[in-house]
Amino acid sequence: MIEVILLAIIQGIAEFLPISSSAHLIIFRDLFGIGANVITGDLALAFDIALHFGTLLAILLYFFYDFLGMVVKGFTTGTKSREGRMFWYIVVATIPAALAGVLFEDVIEESIRGNFILIAIALIGMGILIYACDHFFKQTKNFEKMTWKDAILIGCSQVFALIPGFSRSGTTMATARCLHLNREDAAKFSFYLSAPVVCGAALLSVLDHATMAAIQANLTIFIVGILVAFFFGLICIEFLLKYIKNHDFKIFMWYRILLGIIVILCVLF
Repeated sequence: MIEVILLAIIQGIAEFLPISSSAHLIIFRDLFGIGANVITGDLALAFDIALHFGTLLAILLYFFYDFLGMVVKGFTTGTKSREGRMFWYIVVATIPAALAGVLFEDVIEESIRGNFILIAIALIGMGILIYACDHFFKQTKNFEKMTWKDAILIGCSQVFALIPGFSRSGTTMATARCLHLNREDAAKFSFYLSAPVVCGAALLSVLDHATMAAIQANLTIFIVGILVAFFFGLICIEFLLKYIKNHDFKIFMWYRILLGIIVILCVLF
């Protein structure tokens, strides 16, 4: 149970920081052995999705009034209001990742999730890219100046997040910064986008009989994991939104590079 809690803490922290939660779960469980004796096979993917569900609950609670306003305005005023536009931006931006997830999730699961070197390279390369996008592009836009083109491009970038190591929040924030969106709104839009994607993945898992059987057989583990990921997710959302007001993404770049090097050394030696 201690190892389950540790993995849930890792998920709660890594989901919202641009460091790739999926890569962290794979590395800490499959390479470093945390929870490896308990969470194996089909249970591992189901548990990962359950932890993501915990962080989804954190997003829904933290941004409850934002989501409520966007849904109401989206269906009443359409794109005439900022909240309404934001709702439809999220809908449009979700489509590329949803299609890619349905078409390529199994391929990625079989060919990439166990390739630690590839994950390490993605951690390092994307870490540098995230910092570069933030460093070289000015913050000249907020939600009011965001366009359909911006939403679609940010949504398309989510496709790369299917590869462990890229980071969904990292790719979307980096793309948003390349489009000159300020850091705070880039982070918020990234958080907003995660809700429908994670919700869709969770629903698909519930419909899978093998996954449901794994959940029912290990219900305590799943409940604890969801609650811990939810709690630490709330803390991490608050931290990141405050941190990026006065800081850039350099610390995340160095962390990703360090972790990537450690993973490569562990695999090779």
